[in-house]
Order: sequence, then C-alpha cells, then structure tokens
Amino acid sequence: MTTAATILITMDDLETAVPLNAAFEEAGFNTDMVSSLDDVRRTVKRVKPDLVILTGAVHEPHAAHLAELAHEQEIPSLALLEATDSDQGPRASRLGVAEVLAKPVAPADVVSTARRLLRWRDMQERTGIVGESTAIKEMLFKIEQMAPASSTVLIEGESGTGKELVAKAIHEFSPRRGKAFITVNCAALPETLLESELFGHEKGAFTGAAERRLGRFELADGGTIFLDEIGEIPHSVQVRLLRVLESQAFFRVGGTEPIQVNVRVVAATNRSLKERVALGEFREDLFYRLNVLNIYLAPLRERRSDIPLLVHRFIGEFTRGTGTPFRGITPAAMQRLVEAPWPGNVRQLRNLIESMVVLAPGSEIRASDIPDDVFEGPALLPVRVSHLPQDIQPGNREFEFILRSLMDLRYQVEELKRRVDEGPHRVQVIEVAGPPVADVVSDRMESLQPDEVVYRPGMTMAQVEKAAIEAALKETGGNRREAAQVLGIGERTLYRKINRYQLG
Repeated sequence: MTTAATILITMDDLETAVPLNAAFEEAGFNTDMVSSLDDVRRTVKRVKPDLVILTGAVHEPHAAHLAELAHEQEIPSLALLEATDSDQGPRASRLGVAEVLAKPVAPADVVSTARRLLRWRDMQERTGIVGESTAIKEMLFKIEQMAPASSTVLIEGESGTGKELVAKAIHEFSPRRGKAFITVNCAALPETLLESELFGHEKGAFTGAAERRLGRFELADGGTIFLDEIGEIPHSVQVRLLRVLESQAFFRVGGTEPIQVNVRVVAATNRSLKERVALGEFREDLFYRLNVLNIYLAPLRERRSDIPLLVHRFIGEFTRGTGTPFRGITPAAMQRLVEAPWPGNVRQLRNLIESMVVLAPGSEIRASDIPDDVFEGPALLPVRVSHLPQDIQPGNREFEFILRSLMDLRYQVEELKRRVDEGPHRVQVIEVAGPPVADVVSDRMESLQPDEVVYRPGMTMAQVEKAAIEAALKETGGNRREAAQVLGIGERTLYRKINRYQLG
C-alpha cells in the first residue's frame, strides 16, 4: 500500500518540507506540497491523500484547520514540532493528530513513522478496528509484532471490546492470510458437543453420529482457530486442548488414527484466567500454554477519545444506502455519549447508535434522544428478585448499597491487580469528579428497586452468590442460558455453581 500512497506536506517550514518531499519521493511515495488551507481543500477534493504531514506549529489557525479537516476525513496526520513547542503536543492530540515528532528530525525517521501509520490505517480499514487513542495504538503495535509469528495469543478484555476483530487482524496480517479463519464460541456449546465440535468424530462414535465429521481444528489446518470464551471449556476438553497445543495432533472422538494439523490458536476471555486458575476452574499448564503472547483490550471508558470516531463510523454505516439524508449528531448529544459509562463497550455503543439512527426525529441525533438508562451503568448485583419478604427495613437497604459498593470496589481492585501483574504500562490513574459520597448514597437509595437482591446480616459472599443465581433462575423461568446472560457468566460456570449450591 505504501508505495502507491499520497503524502500531503505543508510548506509552513520550507527548510523541513523540501528535504521531506525528496525523501518521500525517493521512497516511492506520491507527494503534494501545499501552502494554504484552500490548496489543501482542492487537493483533498482532487485526490484524497493517505497521510498529512504538518511542518509548522499547530497553534497557527491554518495548521489547526488542516489537522481538523484530516481528522474529519479519517486521514492520519503527523505533526513535526519544534522542541520548544513541546506544550503543543496535547493540542495536536486534541486536533486529531496521530503522531508528533520533535524537530530537528531525520527525513528517514519521518518516512519510517509514516510507513507505520499507513500500515496501521490499512489494518484498521481491513479489520474494522476504530480508534486513535493510546490504547488502540499500543494494540495495533502488538498486532503488528505478533502477526508474523505462529505463537499462541491470548486476548483479554471485557465483553464488547472487539476481541474477535483483533483475532481476525492477527490472522489477516500473518503468513496464514488466505487460509481458513475458524471461530468457535466455547461458551455456546454444551460439554457433550464441544469435544466433537473441536476435534470431530468418527461414524458411530456415539448415538447420533451417523457419519464422520471433521472438527474445527481439522478445518483450520494451515490457518487460524479463534477460541472465544476459552475460560468456559470443561476440564476434560482442557486436557485434550493442551495436548493439541503441545503436539499439533489429536484423535477424532471414537478415532484411533492421530490427525496432524498446523494451526495457530488465538484464544479470548472476558474474565481473568489467572483468577480461574487460582479457583481451580482452569488448568495452570493450559493457561501458560495459551498465554505465550498477550493482548489486553481496554474498555471504552478508558479510551473515551475514540467515542466520536466510533459514533461517526456507526452513523455512516447505518445511514448508507437509505436514500434519506441524515444530518448526524449534535455536539450536546456527542458530549453525553462521551460521558456515558459503557459497560457493554463498543457493542453497546453500536447497538445504541443503530436504534437512534432509526428512531431519531428530524434525521439528527439530539441529547434528548439518548435513553437515560445509558448513564445508569451496570447493576453491581445484576439480578432482581420477583418478591422480597415484607420485613426488609430501610437500614438493611442502606447496608445493601454498601455491600454493592464494596463488591464493585473488589472487582476494580482485582482488575487493577491483574493489570499490574501484566506490566506497569497497563496502569492508568483516572481522576474522578463528582458529588459528595453522602449525596451519591442518597441518590442511589432513591433509585433502589424493591425487587433487588438484598444482603442480610451474617450472609457470606457465597450465600449472596447463591441467592443471585436463584433469583436469576427464577426470573428466567429456569432457562439456564438466559440466567447466565443475566449474571454475566458463561453457561458452564453457571452449571458448576448450580451443582455446587445444589440448585439443580
């Protein structure tokens, strides 16, 4: 892609721009040098450039306008700033500049940086990964490093952060591109079928096995297999999976001949596998075999600068081809979306934009169109009970809120510990401004529903968990799959807990 790319270079600093133009031409790029915003607009209209390089100070109005124009057009930009203008770095980031280099800088280094930005842009366009935040840049850098290898990759992140997109990117930019990319949702298959689904079976291997069936590993030979929700696989399958990872060979269910394959495994989980190992729910040796390479996907609330990009991308996606003009989204509505908690991450944002595009009056999303429940965040105990005993006292309600807050804090501490264990670069300090705690407690007490799970003095955390599971099963009419979704856990985890608490 880079050999045919067009680079736009501003002439604000001719001493820098002229050697840069020569270096890019020598490297095989097409170049255009521009001196004013009008020139830029004409150039963008004639042929959309692949990269814009700002050679002057970004506080100048024309440079700021150009950076904003490039950002609106989803064109990456690179700013070259004087060492004395280091304070302009944050301003450049706010304008949507993808990278900042300090002058003086060798033209070869600028060309190298431009190649990287173009590779990342190509990767994002081909995979659907959207974002310019530091978290996204770190992730793209890791994908670029990991893709050429054949090592196993473990992708960790909350539900809705785009783990499958990352897995596809690893495959697409690996030597295995063009070969099969097979996806298996390990949580969606019951234990009795998962082994056959992964490894296949021979005719007559079990009741209903009327013919030989090739498993997903066999179908992925030469390519990549993506094992989503890897933490939900039962122990019996964990043993077989470990053998496949170590030997690249397996037996079909009911088979006697080993099947040799060449498959790269990319696994994903929305729960800490280290924690599951500590609880005895996941094999330690399998964890280390899966965790050869690791990518962590930051939740949307930790990369809020990407929200406007995602919103505009989704609006374009859902209005394309409708034939009805859509004016977009108001600044006030965008600000509300940026401030929302997004427990469902990108998936939740995408679904919301789709509904608002369909329902927005006047073909424009306004702040009043955004449902209030978007700002409520996830319930700390996400289960309701149909009926509560009549002897619930207000004091117990307050204690319930305290318990909920403590549980939420425990989850945050566990997540922080996991990220610290993985490396200091994962830790991020977030300043939170808000009303006094007493006001928050008061507001929360007013919003508590009379049918929520309530802690009673003397209850252990296990008893609270049991009560939550009982409530979920009651609310879903005994449907375990729906109950698992309500609780935010996998079906197999729910089955184990049902057996543990003898609820079946």
